[in-house]
Amino acid sequence: MDAIMERKLQALLDKQEIIDLLHAYCNANDRHDQAKVRALYHEDAWDDHGIFFKGLAQEFVDKLPGIWADMEILHHNMTTMNIKVDGDVGEGEIYVLAFHKIKKPGGGSMDLLIGGRYLDRYAKRNGVWKFAHRSVLADWAVTGDPPVVALDSPILAGSYIGKPGPDDPSYGFFKILKRGER
Repeated sequence: MDAIMERKLQALLDKQEIIDLLHAYCNANDRHDQAKVRALYHEDAWDDHGIFFKGLAQEFVDKLPGIWADMEILHHNMTTMNIKVDGDVGEGEIYVLAFHKIKKPGGGSMDLLIGGRYLDRYAKRNGVWKFAHRSVLADWAVTGDPPVVALDSPILAGSYIGKPGPDDPSYGFFKILKRGER
């Protein structure tokens, strides 16, 4: 294999590892897996969620259980992924659709669907790609108050229903794709 092909192959492998990192982030948040989210950021990584949080990503991860406490459902879906890699650093503009079913303080819940983007910087250290900086922005949002999503609908009777944490049916299903791991 010539040098050009080796560089292309390495860039392809690096990009796939970043895509795996992105998928792991969505899964970890949707399953409320704090340890998994923590492992996806470098120790000195920065997270910018606007007014909600701006600082060291590990400090943001510390706050996640309190944020997740009001989330009956989290469901992240990545769409367009613009990723570029240059050696051991990379950048990505990742489009995301994130659905939230949120408990309201006075009781009940509301739906929130956000269309937004992650503006990312990645770094490969010791052979592992992780987030070095993540900024989150919203391009649009739709709310439902009262909520539109109804998991108790008769049409879903007998269906497996996704849940945050280890009660999710996927935890008992997978043998190779282990939960809590990247």
